[in-house]
Amino acid sequence: MARSRLRRVSGARKALLRSLVTALFQYGRITTTESKAKELRHVADKMISLAKRGDLHARRQAEAFIMDKAVTKKLFDETAKKYTERNGGYTRVLKLEARLGDKAPQAIIELVDGNLKKRSGRGVF
Repeated sequence: MARSRLRRVSGARKALLRSLVTALFQYGRITTTESKAKELRHVADKMISLAKRGDLHARRQAEAFIMDKAVTKKLFDETAKKYTERNGGYTRVLKLEARLGDKAPQAIIELVDGNLKKRSGRGVF
């Protein structure tokens, strides 16, 4: 499936996604444009899947992409343990109002809670 190019050449796009995924795992929630958040969702899910695997090769792959070793350590030691029961959908994208300067659609991307809540019946959210 083709991904959005975000109007950047491949090197700039990779650098942008690396910095965004590093910030996401460092702070747990970031505000960015809607299209960047949608692309970041795929990268973040892949990084959490690597962290859940937990072997040396997965750690080296994550360290090659994430810019800060402390963030990688936090990802493998804390974040991966929160999502052991979840098979995907580790992030949530919430739409915001457009940015004032250029009317670019904004969004918040955040890590969802690790504990799954069982729904008790119909219509209960």
